[in-house]
Amino acid sequence: MNLPSSPGPIGIFDSGYGGLTILHGIRQLLPEYDYLYLGDNARAPYGPRSFDVVYSFTRQAVLKLFEMGCHLVILGCNTASAKALRSIQQNDLPQWDGHRRVLGIIRPTAEAIGSLTQSRHVGVLATEGTIRSKSYDLEINKLHPDIEVTGVACPFWVPLVEYHEADGPGADYFVKKRIDEVMRKDPEIDALVLGCTHYPLLMPKIVKYLPTGVRIIPQGEFVAGSLKRYFERHPDMEEHCSKGATVRYLTTENPETFKEQAQVFLHEDVFVERIELE
Repeated sequence: MNLPSSPGPIGIFDSGYGGLTILHGIRQLLPEYDYLYLGDNARAPYGPRSFDVVYSFTRQAVLKLFEMGCHLVILGCNTASAKALRSIQQNDLPQWDGHRRVLGIIRPTAEAIGSLTQSRHVGVLATEGTIRSKSYDLEINKLHPDIEVTGVACPFWVPLVEYHEADGPGADYFVKKRIDEVMRKDPEIDALVLGCTHYPLLMPKIVKYLPTGVRIIPQGEFVAGSLKRYFERHPDMEEHCSKGATVRYLTTENPETFKEQAQVFLHEDVFVERIELE
């Protein structure tokens, strides 16, 4: 397989728009790099889909980003990180190009969690697919065996964000319901992971209903810090990431729809191109 060898942008992939919160966090810390964001909006959401389907879709997206010059791709999607990352790292990368890398967003959060909880009881709110995969449980317990993890799926939270209802009164019911559920399952929780990249846009509602003393853990800042440390450990990969401070946006759906949604996540106008994955 002939892939471009000259330095290229850092690829960031998500099934939809939530990965824009990851992109935003990374750009805040590492603004000098070029970025290529790909949203598979035509086939979103990934959350309810099977492992095999998520793996197939994610594999297509990663390969597309490699073909477009990326040497490093970050799966800015919890579902893809949970269901596809390991298979791509173990099965596909050795065949495609042993020098390319694909990173997920679950491990950086798991690495940070040890210093963020005093009670050693942690809650995870995420999509059904991420909760069912138990990826957070496995990653956190691998690094911190003493931490008790309790997960709750929040199936209506993503639509609330994407249909611009995050600030509406209807969101209160669904946010309160899931927070009450996770705290009822384990009242000792003192740190709550937002295990979906859409959820930070519900932050005012989450803060409103979360018990006093429970810390909220969004992912963007931890992924950005982890990437910075990754570059320090792997200067060869850092050299393959171009530095022009540019961002390019791709979607498999309507560019105008993506542009409208991107304003919700990024608060800026963006130029978007449509592509197809196969």
